[in-house]
Amino acid sequence: MRHPILVTLFLTGAFGLAGCQNSGDNDVNRALDAVNVVDENNLGDIMLTVADPNEAVVYFTRTSAEQPGRIDLQRGLAQSLVRAQRPVEAASAWREVIKHPEATNEDRVELADALIRAGDWDGAKAALNSVPPTYETFKRYRLEAMVADASKDWKRADSFYEIAMGLTTRPAGVMNNWGFSKLTRGSYAEAERLFTDAIRQDNALFTAKNNLVMARAAQRNYSLPVMPMTQLERAQLLHTLGLSAVKQGDIETGKGLLRDAVDTHPQHFDEAVRSLAALENNVRG
Repeated sequence: MRHPILVTLFLTGAFGLAGCQNSGDNDVNRALDAVNVVDENNLGDIMLTVADPNEAVVYFTRTSAEQPGRIDLQRGLAQSLVRAQRPVEAASAWREVIKHPEATNEDRVELADALIRAGDWDGAKAALNSVPPTYETFKRYRLEAMVADASKDWKRADSFYEIAMGLTTRPAGVMNNWGFSKLTRGSYAEAERLFTDAIRQDNALFTAKNNLVMARAAQRNYSLPVMPMTQLERAQLLHTLGLSAVKQGDIETGKGLLRDAVDTHPQHFDEAVRSLAALENNVRG
């Protein structure tokens, strides 16, 4: 009579042990899943920062296909395509991101950025119009200013540039963009002031230095401004001044500036040499 009881106890114990083992396995699996997510996130961060952009595209293409519901992987793919300088594909990837139920206004701004890079100004304007006016960030207003510039809506462009400058602690890039906008409009003195301010904020911003000498040359001021510059930068800026002088019909002044560019750089400035040679050959012809 005891045997059925023993068998029952044994089976109960076995099932109990199996239950404990299954519970332990589940705990281990959950722990491993958590570790894998952490490792995957770390790998994603690496791919978005130090990895080769095209390798990052391959990684995020594969992982987002394996886990199509994860918006972070979709964002990673879109960001990697931007880094890889593949803006048309990046714009398509960002369009997929904003279809996700967890998409944010920041994602819509990133879509606008990719569309601008791809040259789709109308699309960028539509993307920005989908962002509520209460969402106020530096990048949003910087892009708004660029879109207004493209439409030659100068009043809106000036307003957006000013707002963007107030939303960043590093306004040099905005000042440079705003100055270039003024330069294209023919507002040379205002452009010169903005480029000067940009260099004051960041004296390593060569684009602003080059734009500054163009703004001065447009006013027939062919002297280099006082600002920090390397010998190579000095040669490049003299070259820009020389070409600007020639473009405005001040041929002899331009030739003198190009000669100065050649003499300034210790290894000689090949581009200035070619420009000067072409100019002298044309004059002889």
